[in-house]
Amino acid sequence: MSDLLKLSQVSAGYGEAVVISEVDLSLKPGEALAVLGRNGTGKTTLLNTIIGVTRHRGGTITLDGQDVTKTRPDKRALAGIGWVPQERNIFKSLTVEENLTAVARPGAWNVSRVYEMFPRLKERRSNLGNQLSGGEQQMLAIARALVLNPKLMLLDEPTEGLAPIIIEELLAALNRIIRGEGMSAIVVEQHAQKILGVTDNAVILDRGTIVHAGSSRALIEDPAALEQHLGVTAKKKPARMAAR
Repeated sequence: MSDLLKLSQVSAGYGEAVVISEVDLSLKPGEALAVLGRNGTGKTTLLNTIIGVTRHRGGTITLDGQDVTKTRPDKRALAGIGWVPQERNIFKSLTVEENLTAVARPGAWNVSRVYEMFPRLKERRSNLGNQLSGGEQQMLAIARALVLNPKLMLLDEPTEGLAPIIIEELLAALNRIIRGEGMSAIVVEQHAQKILGVTDNAVILDRGTIVHAGSSRALIEDPAALEQHLGVTAKKKPARMAAR
């Protein structure tokens, strides 16, 4: 099976600063990858580089066999990348439904279907973005990416700052989207235990380079790499969610 996404020796950053260096990474259709690491190790920069908003310093990026290394961010979105940024970036002056219909593209994911995935959004469909809770805004950000009907979703710290009950609700939704629906995804997460049960594989970044790559299951069952690179001691193994 051909790679959906492939990064070969990619270096990038901001201005004169090189933040990620010589990164090799690949993703098959239907696979999900967790990107782990401490703060400041280049996780968000990696996503921003796939999106195309960093300064390219070397290497190549291909999406579904097409070289997108020098393609503009808007063209990459049209080529099939859906982005859920850490800041969420919903339209706060528009209603929930307007946020969705403003960007929706033809495909399997439509407004009705994301309402089924996120019933809270259906209940709040007439509310403005700035009238939503943090968790509801995150649900809307994910739903907005879904109605683009992307080939690949990028999620940057989707559980950050949310209450535990909302985190569980979001993780369950991500499990259905990724494992149930076969959506290809890269999920940046600082806290490994939250996401390893949802993803197939994982990489750990340190100082802008990949220092560990392997299956999520291997990290769950033998967390030595987490202890070494993240300083995490897993007292309780995260549950493995149902496979596709």
